[in-house]
Amino acid sequence: MRRHLIPLAAGTAAIATIVSIGYSAPPAAAPKARYQMDVATTSGFGAGGANPMKMMFGGGRGGSVAHTLILRLGSTLAPAGGAPQADHFMPAGMQLGPSVPLTSPQPTPTGEMPGEMRRPKGRLLIFWGCGAHVGPGQPVIVDFSKLGQQQFPPGLFTADVPVDRGPTASNSRTYGEWPNSQSNKSAKPGSSLIGDHRVAGNYSPEIKFALDQDFMAPLNGRGSEQSDGSQMLSWNSVPQATGYYAWLIGAQGSGGEGADMVWWTSASGKQFGGGLADWIAPDVVPGLIARKIVMPPSQTSCQIPAEVKRAAGGFMMTQLYAYGPERDFAYPPRPANPRLAWKPDWTARVRYRSNTTVMLGMPGMEDMGDNDGGAANGNGGNEAPKKKCKPRITLGGFKPC
Repeated sequence: MRRHLIPLAAGTAAIATIVSIGYSAPPAAAPKARYQMDVATTSGFGAGGANPMKMMFGGGRGGSVAHTLILRLGSTLAPAGGAPQADHFMPAGMQLGPSVPLTSPQPTPTGEMPGEMRRPKGRLLIFWGCGAHVGPGQPVIVDFSKLGQQQFPPGLFTADVPVDRGPTASNSRTYGEWPNSQSNKSAKPGSSLIGDHRVAGNYSPEIKFALDQDFMAPLNGRGSEQSDGSQMLSWNSVPQATGYYAWLIGAQGSGGEGADMVWWTSASGKQFGGGLADWIAPDVVPGLIARKIVMPPSQTSCQIPAEVKRAAGGFMMTQLYAYGPERDFAYPPRPANPRLAWKPDWTARVRYRSNTTVMLGMPGMEDMGDNDGGAANGNGGNEAPKKKCKPRITLGGFKPC
């Protein structure tokens, strides 16, 4: 099975390189301090610290759920006395102690990257759209060997989906973040964001806000093979979801480092903007739904075309996103009269999403994105979960169900 993972890893790195080109955060402005909380519920294959290899070979469970936070504080001010210092004081329900430290990262040296940078090999076959079969003009083929020459098909990667990076070390005079090397805490399955939050430090005004929106519910994704050779990806409806988006990467199992990679997206057109794999503001999502870039919150399935399955072979790693609500705070608040000048001391933004990883095309693994346990599957915990068939490795090789 390792030969499946080698081309996937190489292809994922190449895709990350492609997506990052041309996508940078717009210049930030105005308040003395900006704070951002990115709140995620992650479920499915490999979530919650589960070992993906053990799950693939029958030694683990695929239904873990993890709650994650990314906290970032950016300021136009220099620290008052000494090194930068800031903390986020949490509600008791978060189970992280009184506070977590927002540490200023050390600058990384510029220059050559360590190790030898090798040009990726093989090709990337790009598909898009839900349905039994692909539309005209597919696949678009990208030769990895030509990436350095910037020979991309025209119109493939667009900036139609905005990317909001928020505060970063590069757009702030002083900056702090969590998680970091000083704190390896993590939210627990029962952690709750509800309650009062306070951010205090020596390089920003004190920031206070209260949250009434908790972590989003987990996504339960599963796949099922169709008689026409396509794959049906289906999921539960997540409360507060504003829309859904899916993508997958796959590779033929017999290939090596130079194998053909497959990249598919649920968008109805060639929309591979970096923001689709990020957080998207609720006021942006309806326009993307109208253009069929994002699936509406009422949709709970998407048929992956037979041509994608045929090109990808038996190994397709699928990511499914449920975009969620957003909470914005500022002090002083924005004046009711839009003609009045407004320059807040601080702003704070809390963004929510839920996402899951589903392995498609491998017998016995299509339902490993489900969350184990009765409550997660809607039976209230009164029924024992059905025993799942688990593929395993034997002396004779990979043995499916």
